[in-house]
Amino acid sequence: MRTVHEVSRLTGVSIRTLQYYDKIGLLPPTEYTGSGYRLYDDTALEKLQQILLFRELAFPLKEIRRIIDSPDFDRGKALEQQIALLTLKKAHIESLIDLAREIKAMGVNHQMDFRAFDTSQIDAYAAQAKASWGETPAYQEYEERAKGRTATENAALSRQMMEIFAAFGAVRREDPSGDAAQTLVKKLQDYITAHFYTCTDEILYGLGVMYAGGGDFTASIDQRAGEGTAEFVYQAIRIYCKREKDNTALFRGGIG
Repeated sequence: MRTVHEVSRLTGVSIRTLQYYDKIGLLPPTEYTGSGYRLYDDTALEKLQQILLFRELAFPLKEIRRIIDSPDFDRGKALEQQIALLTLKKAHIESLIDLAREIKAMGVNHQMDFRAFDTSQIDAYAAQAKASWGETPAYQEYEERAKGRTATENAALSRQMMEIFAAFGAVRREDPSGDAAQTLVKKLQDYITAHFYTCTDEILYGLGVMYAGGGDFTASIDQRAGEGTAEFVYQAIRIYCKREKDNTALFRGGIG
């Protein structure tokens, strides 16, 4: 057993925060001493780790409580998402460090390249992770559609999806902005919309980040379609979504 002061020192979480987690029922202490001090065992500390994991994914405390108290909570899935998100954050920080070093050595870049500050991949993955825990219309639509399907039908849909990835693999040595890759992106988006949920460009981009983010998705795609396919799919999706965004802006702004 550890006291609330020991847990605070061990985790970096303030005593006030731990008290608040207890107050809202998110992380009750394992027991209290006769003097009323909070005590936490290893199970409580493991639960605190899970809470902090979801805080990194920017989940509100109310949703964290709902998720981790659910009998369907998948700790492995949550950890995989955390690893992918931290990997993206690590790459983002490394880009900022490289930019700072370049400015220190060479002075301000007159081309004013701000790409190192772009957090769109991180934001998209976090949004996709949140969607996977059931609190978005897209996920609810997916759940509704999946209710009437048999295991055989689900397996067939998975095979057909992998066939699309296999087609990506066949052209993965080509330019991801080329017609072949872009046509496949549209096919993938339409397939998801037809069979799972309405796949907006924003959701599609989040999927692309997830495909190339490591873990089971990346491994499955690369195993079926060839090494490097998952990253190629992401690059093709990124280009596709940017084009769609530019076209929408052009349409709204008018021509000429």
